[in-house]
Amino acid sequence: MEKFTKLTSRAIPLPTENIDTDQIIPARFLKATDKLGFGDNVFRDWRFHKDGNINQDFALNNPTYSGSILVAGDNFGCGSSREHAAWALVGYGLKVIVSSFFADIFKGNALNNGLLPVQVSEKFLKKLLAHLEENPTSEVTINLEEQTIETEVGTNSFKINTYKKTCMMNGYDDIDFLISNKDKINAFEATL
Repeated sequence: MEKFTKLTSRAIPLPTENIDTDQIIPARFLKATDKLGFGDNVFRDWRFHKDGNINQDFALNNPTYSGSILVAGDNFGCGSSREHAAWALVGYGLKVIVSSFFADIFKGNALNNGLLPVQVSEKFLKKLLAHLEENPTSEVTINLEEQTIETEVGTNSFKINTYKKTCMMNGYDDIDFLISNKDKINAFEATL
């Protein structure tokens, strides 16, 4: 995984609530066993019309918006526990999802795949979504070390599991973390 410490980017507003994992990556695209190509089909049924033409009204297709931060409505990642949803979001190029609530399994899958879920208050989220819709070139800064999201509408802190924070800041997956502690593990084993 890539190291993540601080990111400043434009953000894409998607004010829809209760976005479930089947909307993020429809089940018909779950045949692959590796992460390649999932980004091409992220939000497939929202990004494209049934005839296959691009839905220009959908936020990810709207040229007004860009960036590697998605600011979504409440209850993001609900539904089934498919890890493919995180794969698809990362494959599309997103690094951060901001919402006022994340489904627990999605949150874990996101963190395990280098996608940072930033949970903010409902009040802050509403202000940020409205601001981004009116000011699409506005930038958002995510500071993982300080656990803050800084925007033109204010700053909000967020919580993250200490272990997952360490992993993200160092670009570790679970195995990398264990390897990074090899000397400590060996020293402990020597005391047994």
